[in-house]
Amino acid sequence: MTAALQSALFSTLEPKRFGRVAVLFGGKSAEREVSLKSGSAVLEALQSAGVDAFGIDVGEDFLQRLVSEQIDRAFIVLHGRGGEDGTMQGLLECLEIPYTGSGVLASALAMDKLRTKQVWQSLGLPTPRHAVLSSEADCISAATELGFPLIVKPAHEGSSIGMAKVTGVDELIAAWNAARTYDSQVLVEQWIEGPEFTVASLRGQVLPPIGLGTPHSFYDYDAKYLASDTQYRIPCGLDAAKEDELKALTARACEAVGIAGWARTDVMQDADGKFWLLEVNTVPGMTDHSLVPMAARAAGLDFQQLVLAILADSVQVRG
Repeated sequence: MTAALQSALFSTLEPKRFGRVAVLFGGKSAEREVSLKSGSAVLEALQSAGVDAFGIDVGEDFLQRLVSEQIDRAFIVLHGRGGEDGTMQGLLECLEIPYTGSGVLASALAMDKLRTKQVWQSLGLPTPRHAVLSSEADCISAATELGFPLIVKPAHEGSSIGMAKVTGVDELIAAWNAARTYDSQVLVEQWIEGPEFTVASLRGQVLPPIGLGTPHSFYDYDAKYLASDTQYRIPCGLDAAKEDELKALTARACEAVGIAGWARTDVMQDADGKFWLLEVNTVPGMTDHSLVPMAARAAGLDFQQLVLAILADSVQVRG
């Protein structure tokens, strides 16, 4: 663990100072099941640390509970829309309840893969070439412009939901039709052939990168949450100079979006060694398969310390 991270972490970890903490999880997004697991793990860790924490599965009575319960701060473990996209952050700010993670703007921006890429491109940060699909004609045009293989993504989903790798026009059209059942806006990206990395940040510190390996065609939902053959490399396999380059790039990517508190950035490396930014996640998973806890362990933090460090950054309501 770096001295800076140790100082930032342990100077603010008195459990009683947090007051009554609501852990927000579940919700109605396509990532509900993952959020339930993440929320359960976070709640258990907070309670075992002596924090006065309780859970709220965000449903129809949520607003009533927010108003009626005595809540000093909220720990957001809602993945996807309704929790990670700025709407929950805006509601909590209206109620003057401090919360974990990024603010309204950064949350909304990071949830929108297209706008995130546009911000990165405007700053000269590397991200794969892409197109937006709204029709079969768009699919044909994208195939001509970008070539194959391609990766199709709903623009506002996480956990690789609705994603597919395609190698021909018919596959592309089928994948677009499948993806638009999740999201009216569908993105298609140039496929980057090479290793994938994920880099977590915590309270302004970049944690050790993780190299990912899977026998699947890409790091899909099954590889993330269900499979037992997914490989996690810590150290990530890069030499020191390339690892520093990767960490610096992800720090710039997070700064460009306005990330605060904690996040996880996904990156590909091509055959020439160049890194390509894919997306940044403002409420990453906290399950037994999740990557931020793995990176934290490599930095010397156990799961409870990680959760407390995230909560400690909720002292001020985001601007």
